[in-house]
Amino acid sequence: MHDAVEVSEGGAAVAGKSPRQLAVMRFKRDKSAMIVAILSALFVIIALLSPLLNALGIIKPNAQHPELLDKASGGLPASGWGGMSWSHPLGIVPGSGTDVLSRIVLGTGTSLMIALSASLLTVIIGVVLGIVSGASGGWVDGLIGRVIDLTLSFPQTLMLLALSGGALIFLQETLHIRPANLAAGIYVVVVLAIFGWCTVARLLRGQVLSLREREFVDAAKVLGASRGRIYFKEMLPNLWAPILVLFTQLLPSYVSAEAALSYLGVGIKAPTPTLGNILTDSINYDSSDFVYFFFPAFTIAFIVVCFNLFGDALRDALDPRSDR
Repeated sequence: MHDAVEVSEGGAAVAGKSPRQLAVMRFKRDKSAMIVAILSALFVIIALLSPLLNALGIIKPNAQHPELLDKASGGLPASGWGGMSWSHPLGIVPGSGTDVLSRIVLGTGTSLMIALSASLLTVIIGVVLGIVSGASGGWVDGLIGRVIDLTLSFPQTLMLLALSGGALIFLQETLHIRPANLAAGIYVVVVLAIFGWCTVARLLRGQVLSLREREFVDAAKVLGASRGRIYFKEMLPNLWAPILVLFTQLLPSYVSAEAALSYLGVGIKAPTPTLGNILTDSINYDSSDFVYFFFPAFTIAFIVVCFNLFGDALRDALDPRSDR
Protein backbone atom coordinates (compact mmCIF):
# COMPACT_ATOMS: atom_id res chain seq x y z
CA MET A 1 0.00 0.00 0.00
CA HIS A 2 1.43 3.38 -0.98
CA ASP A 3 1.42 6.19 1.54
CA ALA A 4 -1.19 8.87 1.01
CA VAL A 5 0.16 12.27 0.02
CA GLU A 6 -1.27 15.35 1.65
CA VAL A 7 -0.53 18.98 0.83
CA SER A 8 0.21 21.40 3.63
CA GLU A 9 -0.91 25.05 3.65
CA GLY A 10 2.47 26.13 2.25
CA GLY A 11 2.09 23.79 -0.70
CA ALA A 12 4.73 21.28 0.45
CA ALA A 13 3.94 17.62 -0.02
CA VAL A 14 3.55 15.70 3.24
CA ALA A 15 3.45 11.91 3.24
CA GLY A 16 0.41 10.57 5.05
CA LYS A 17 0.44 7.49 7.26
CA SER A 18 -1.48 4.31 6.61
CA PRO A 19 -3.47 2.74 9.51
CA ARG A 20 -0.79 0.07 9.81
CA GLN A 21 2.00 2.64 10.08
CA LEU A 22 0.04 4.60 12.67
CA ALA A 23 -0.46 1.40 14.70
CA VAL A 24 3.28 0.66 14.58
CA MET A 25 4.04 4.22 15.70
CA ARG A 26 1.63 3.95 18.64
CA PHE A 27 3.14 0.59 19.61
CA LYS A 28 6.73 1.88 19.46
CA ARG A 29 5.88 4.86 21.65
CA ASP A 30 4.84 2.49 24.45
CA LYS A 31 8.09 1.44 26.18
CA SER A 32 6.45 -1.30 28.24
CA ALA A 33 4.92 -2.70 25.06
CA MET A 34 8.32 -2.89 23.41
CA ILE A 35 9.77 -4.68 26.44
CA VAL A 36 7.07 -7.36 26.55
CA ALA A 37 7.26 -7.70 22.75
CA ILE A 38 10.99 -8.46 23.01
CA LEU A 39 10.42 -10.92 25.86
CA SER A 40 7.58 -12.64 23.97
CA ALA A 41 9.75 -12.89 20.85
CA LEU A 42 12.54 -14.36 23.00
CA PHE A 43 10.23 -17.09 24.26
CA VAL A 44 9.15 -17.91 20.70
CA ILE A 45 12.81 -18.10 19.61
CA ILE A 46 13.53 -20.46 22.51
CA ALA A 47 10.56 -22.60 21.43
CA LEU A 48 11.90 -22.84 17.88
CA LEU A 49 15.54 -23.45 18.85
CA SER A 50 15.07 -25.79 21.83
CA PRO A 51 14.92 -29.02 19.74
CA LEU A 52 18.11 -27.95 17.94
CA LEU A 53 19.83 -27.14 21.24
CA ASN A 54 18.83 -30.57 22.51
CA ALA A 55 20.08 -32.32 19.36
CA LEU A 56 23.43 -30.49 19.54
CA GLY A 57 23.86 -31.40 23.19
CA ILE A 58 23.91 -27.78 24.36
CA ILE A 59 21.08 -28.66 26.74
CA LYS A 60 20.82 -32.15 28.24
CA PRO A 61 17.33 -32.56 29.72
CA ASN A 62 17.59 -36.33 30.21
CA ALA A 63 21.19 -36.63 31.46
CA GLN A 64 21.04 -37.93 35.05
CA HIS A 65 23.48 -37.04 37.81
CA PRO A 66 22.82 -39.45 40.70
CA GLU A 67 26.09 -38.44 42.36
CA LEU A 68 24.55 -35.03 43.14
CA LEU A 69 21.66 -36.58 45.09
CA ASP A 70 21.46 -37.44 48.77
CA LYS A 71 20.13 -40.99 49.04
CA ALA A 72 19.59 -40.64 52.77
CA SER A 73 16.99 -37.89 52.18
CA GLY A 74 15.10 -39.85 49.53
CA GLY A 75 16.89 -38.50 46.48
CA LEU A 76 16.85 -34.77 47.21
CA PRO A 77 19.77 -32.64 45.97
CA ALA A 78 22.80 -33.09 48.22
CA SER A 79 23.69 -29.39 48.21
CA GLY A 80 21.45 -26.54 49.27
CA TRP A 81 19.13 -24.41 47.12
CA GLY A 82 17.96 -27.36 45.07
CA GLY A 83 21.47 -28.24 43.91
CA MET A 84 22.08 -24.88 42.21
CA SER A 85 25.64 -24.51 40.90
CA TRP A 86 27.54 -23.11 37.91
CA SER A 87 26.88 -26.39 36.08
CA HIS A 88 23.19 -26.40 37.05
CA PRO A 89 22.08 -22.75 37.48
CA LEU A 90 18.48 -23.66 38.37
CA GLY A 91 19.33 -26.80 40.31
CA ILE A 92 18.61 -30.46 39.63
CA VAL A 93 15.47 -32.58 39.66
CA PRO A 94 15.02 -34.63 42.85
CA GLY A 95 15.11 -38.37 42.27
CA SER A 96 16.78 -38.26 38.85
CA GLY A 97 19.39 -35.50 39.08
CA THR A 98 18.55 -34.07 35.64
CA ASP A 99 19.23 -30.41 34.96
CA VAL A 100 16.22 -28.19 35.70
CA LEU A 101 17.29 -25.42 33.30
CA SER A 102 17.64 -27.84 30.38
CA ARG A 103 14.23 -29.35 31.07
CA ILE A 104 12.58 -25.94 31.39
CA VAL A 105 14.13 -24.73 28.11
CA LEU A 106 12.97 -27.81 26.19
CA GLY A 107 9.65 -27.81 28.07
CA THR A 108 9.07 -24.17 27.13
CA GLY A 109 9.56 -25.09 23.48
CA THR A 110 7.14 -28.02 23.70
CA SER A 111 4.47 -26.08 25.59
CA LEU A 112 4.67 -23.06 23.29
CA MET A 113 4.49 -25.24 20.18
CA ILE A 114 1.32 -26.85 21.56
CA ALA A 115 -0.11 -23.42 22.44
CA LEU A 116 0.86 -21.93 19.06
CA SER A 117 -0.63 -24.86 17.13
CA ALA A 118 -3.85 -24.78 19.16
CA SER A 119 -4.13 -20.99 18.78
CA LEU A 120 -3.64 -21.17 15.00
CA LEU A 121 -6.21 -23.94 14.62
CA THR A 122 -8.66 -22.11 16.89
CA VAL A 123 -8.31 -18.87 14.92
CA ILE A 124 -8.66 -20.59 11.54
CA ILE A 125 -11.87 -22.37 12.53
CA GLY A 126 -13.27 -19.32 14.30
CA VAL A 127 -12.44 -16.93 11.45
CA VAL A 128 -13.99 -19.11 8.74
CA LEU A 129 -17.19 -19.84 10.64
CA GLY A 130 -17.47 -16.32 12.06
CA ILE A 131 -17.22 -14.71 8.60
CA VAL A 132 -19.61 -17.22 7.02
CA SER A 133 -22.10 -16.80 9.86
CA GLY A 134 -22.09 -13.00 9.87
CA ALA A 135 -22.01 -12.52 6.11
CA SER A 136 -24.54 -15.19 5.15
CA GLY A 137 -27.24 -14.54 7.70
CA GLY A 138 -30.48 -16.51 7.57
CA TRP A 139 -30.48 -20.23 8.31
CA VAL A 140 -26.69 -20.51 7.96
CA ASP A 141 -26.19 -17.93 10.70
CA GLY A 142 -28.81 -19.66 12.85
CA LEU A 143 -27.22 -23.10 12.37
CA ILE A 144 -23.71 -21.91 13.26
CA GLY A 145 -25.13 -20.03 16.24
CA ARG A 146 -26.79 -23.21 17.57
CA VAL A 147 -23.55 -25.16 17.08
CA ILE A 148 -21.74 -22.50 19.11
CA ASP A 149 -24.37 -22.70 21.87
CA LEU A 150 -24.13 -26.50 21.92
CA THR A 151 -20.33 -26.47 22.06
CA LEU A 152 -20.25 -23.91 24.87
CA SER A 153 -22.73 -25.97 26.89
CA PHE A 154 -20.21 -28.83 27.31
CA PRO A 155 -17.83 -28.63 30.29
CA GLN A 156 -14.44 -28.41 28.55
CA THR A 157 -12.27 -29.97 31.27
CA LEU A 158 -14.66 -32.87 31.83
CA MET A 159 -14.86 -33.58 28.09
CA LEU A 160 -11.07 -33.50 27.79
CA LEU A 161 -10.76 -36.12 30.52
CA ALA A 162 -13.66 -38.26 29.29
CA LEU A 163 -12.54 -38.37 25.64
CA SER A 164 -8.80 -38.75 26.22
CA GLY A 165 -8.67 -42.54 26.51
CA GLY A 166 -10.67 -43.37 23.38
CA ALA A 167 -9.17 -40.52 21.35
CA LEU A 168 -5.60 -41.57 22.10
CA ILE A 169 -6.35 -45.19 21.16
CA PHE A 170 -7.90 -43.97 17.89
CA LEU A 171 -4.90 -41.79 17.07
CA GLN A 172 -2.35 -44.48 17.85
CA GLU A 173 -4.08 -47.64 16.64
CA THR A 174 -6.26 -46.40 13.77
CA LEU A 175 -4.23 -43.46 12.44
CA HIS A 176 -0.90 -45.05 13.48
CA ILE A 177 0.44 -41.87 15.04
CA ARG A 178 3.60 -42.69 16.96
CA PRO A 179 5.05 -42.11 19.51
CA ALA A 180 2.41 -41.86 22.21
CA ASN A 181 3.44 -38.33 23.23
CA LEU A 182 2.94 -37.08 19.66
CA ALA A 183 -0.60 -38.47 19.71
CA ALA A 184 -1.18 -36.87 23.12
CA GLY A 185 0.06 -33.50 21.82
CA ILE A 186 -2.22 -33.69 18.77
CA TYR A 187 -5.16 -34.59 21.00
CA VAL A 188 -4.58 -31.59 23.28
CA VAL A 189 -4.24 -29.22 20.29
CA VAL A 190 -7.41 -30.48 18.57
CA VAL A 191 -9.58 -30.48 21.68
CA LEU A 192 -8.43 -27.02 22.77
CA ALA A 193 -9.30 -25.73 19.28
CA ILE A 194 -12.68 -27.49 19.21
CA PHE A 195 -13.73 -25.86 22.46
CA GLY A 196 -12.01 -22.53 21.81
CA TRP A 197 -13.18 -21.46 18.35
CA CYS A 198 -16.64 -20.39 19.52
CA THR A 199 -15.49 -17.19 21.19
CA VAL A 200 -13.47 -16.20 18.11
CA ALA A 201 -16.41 -16.89 15.79
CA ARG A 202 -18.84 -14.87 17.90
CA LEU A 203 -16.57 -11.85 18.12
CA LEU A 204 -15.83 -11.85 14.38
CA ARG A 205 -19.49 -12.37 13.52
CA GLY A 206 -20.24 -9.05 15.22
CA GLN A 207 -17.53 -7.35 13.19
CA VAL A 208 -18.78 -8.89 9.94
CA LEU A 209 -22.37 -7.78 10.59
CA SER A 210 -21.20 -4.18 10.29
CA LEU A 211 -18.80 -4.85 7.40
CA ARG A 212 -21.42 -6.47 5.18
CA GLU A 213 -23.33 -3.16 5.02
CA ARG A 214 -20.30 -1.25 3.75
CA GLU A 215 -20.09 0.17 0.24
CA PHE A 216 -17.16 -1.94 -0.93
CA VAL A 217 -19.12 -5.13 -0.17
CA ASP A 218 -22.12 -3.85 -2.15
CA ALA A 219 -19.78 -2.92 -5.01
CA ALA A 220 -18.28 -6.43 -5.04
CA LYS A 221 -21.78 -7.94 -5.20
CA VAL A 222 -22.77 -5.67 -8.08
CA LEU A 223 -19.64 -6.70 -9.98
CA GLY A 224 -20.65 -10.33 -9.60
CA ALA A 225 -18.04 -11.44 -7.07
CA SER A 226 -18.54 -14.91 -5.63
CA ARG A 227 -19.36 -15.50 -1.97
CA GLY A 228 -15.87 -16.83 -1.34
CA ARG A 229 -14.27 -13.70 -2.78
CA ILE A 230 -16.56 -11.41 -0.77
CA TYR A 231 -15.88 -13.34 2.44
CA PHE A 232 -12.13 -13.84 2.20
CA LYS A 233 -10.91 -11.19 -0.27
CA GLU A 234 -13.09 -8.24 0.71
CA MET A 235 -14.01 -8.79 4.37
CA LEU A 236 -11.08 -10.76 5.79
CA PRO A 237 -8.41 -8.04 5.17
CA ASN A 238 -10.51 -5.68 7.28
CA LEU A 239 -10.52 -8.11 10.21
CA TRP A 240 -6.78 -8.66 10.66
CA ALA A 241 -6.55 -6.33 13.69
CA PRO A 242 -9.09 -8.16 15.93
CA ILE A 243 -7.79 -11.53 14.68
CA LEU A 244 -4.23 -10.62 15.69
CA VAL A 245 -5.36 -9.46 19.13
CA LEU A 246 -7.43 -12.62 19.64
CA PHE A 247 -4.44 -14.77 18.72
CA THR A 248 -2.15 -13.06 21.22
CA GLN A 249 -4.79 -13.54 23.92
CA LEU A 250 -5.39 -17.21 23.11
CA LEU A 251 -1.70 -18.13 23.29
CA PRO A 252 -1.13 -17.50 27.04
CA SER A 253 -4.46 -19.08 27.95
CA TYR A 254 -3.43 -22.27 26.13
CA VAL A 255 -0.04 -22.31 27.91
CA SER A 256 -1.97 -22.32 31.20
CA ALA A 257 -4.40 -24.90 29.84
CA GLU A 258 -1.54 -27.27 28.93
CA ALA A 259 -0.19 -27.01 32.47
CA ALA A 260 -3.62 -27.68 33.95
CA LEU A 261 -4.21 -30.68 31.68
CA SER A 262 -0.83 -32.15 32.62
CA TYR A 263 -1.80 -31.89 36.28
CA LEU A 264 -5.00 -33.78 35.49
CA GLY A 265 -3.05 -36.51 33.70
CA VAL A 266 -3.93 -35.52 30.12
CA GLY A 267 -1.18 -34.51 27.75
CA ILE A 268 2.46 -35.24 27.08
CA LYS A 269 4.10 -37.51 29.63
CA ALA A 270 7.67 -37.62 30.95
CA PRO A 271 10.45 -38.05 29.96
CA THR A 272 9.45 -35.53 27.24
CA PRO A 273 9.34 -32.27 29.21
CA THR A 274 6.62 -29.66 29.02
CA LEU A 275 6.09 -26.80 31.43
CA GLY A 276 2.94 -28.58 32.56
CA ASN A 277 4.43 -31.95 33.46
CA ILE A 278 7.53 -30.32 35.00
CA LEU A 279 5.28 -28.25 37.28
CA THR A 280 3.13 -31.31 38.04
CA ASP A 281 6.21 -33.25 39.12
CA SER A 282 7.59 -30.33 41.15
CA ILE A 283 4.38 -30.08 43.21
CA ASN A 284 5.47 -33.28 44.98
CA TYR A 285 8.51 -31.37 46.29
CA ASP A 286 6.93 -28.00 47.10
CA SER A 287 7.94 -28.38 50.77
CA SER A 288 11.13 -30.44 50.61
CA ASP A 289 12.65 -28.68 47.55
CA PHE A 290 10.89 -25.37 46.99
CA VAL A 291 13.49 -24.23 44.44
CA TYR A 292 12.46 -27.00 42.04
CA PHE A 293 8.81 -25.99 42.47
CA PHE A 294 9.48 -22.26 42.08
CA PHE A 295 11.26 -22.12 38.71
CA PRO A 296 8.69 -23.95 36.50
CA ALA A 297 5.83 -22.13 38.24
CA PHE A 298 7.56 -18.78 37.73
CA THR A 299 8.30 -19.58 34.06
CA ILE A 300 4.64 -20.35 33.32
CA ALA A 301 3.46 -17.22 35.15
CA PHE A 302 6.07 -15.04 33.42
CA ILE A 303 5.17 -16.33 29.93
CA VAL A 304 1.45 -15.82 30.54
CA VAL A 305 1.95 -12.28 31.88
CA CYS A 306 4.26 -11.31 28.98
CA PHE A 307 1.90 -12.50 26.28
CA ASN A 308 -1.15 -11.00 28.01
CA LEU A 309 0.57 -7.62 28.27
CA PHE A 310 1.68 -7.92 24.66
CA GLY A 311 -1.90 -8.61 23.60
CA ASP A 312 -3.18 -5.62 25.58
CA ALA A 313 -0.51 -3.35 24.07
CA LEU A 314 -1.29 -4.60 20.58
CA ARG A 315 -5.00 -3.97 21.09
CA ASP A 316 -4.31 -0.40 22.22
CA ALA A 317 -1.97 0.21 19.27
CA LEU A 318 -4.52 -1.04 16.76
CA ASP A 319 -7.29 1.12 18.23
CA PRO A 320 -7.37 4.49 16.36
CA ARG A 321 -9.06 6.09 19.38
CA SER A 322 -6.10 5.36 21.66
CA ASP A 323 -4.46 8.67 20.69
CA ARG A 324 -7.42 10.71 21.83
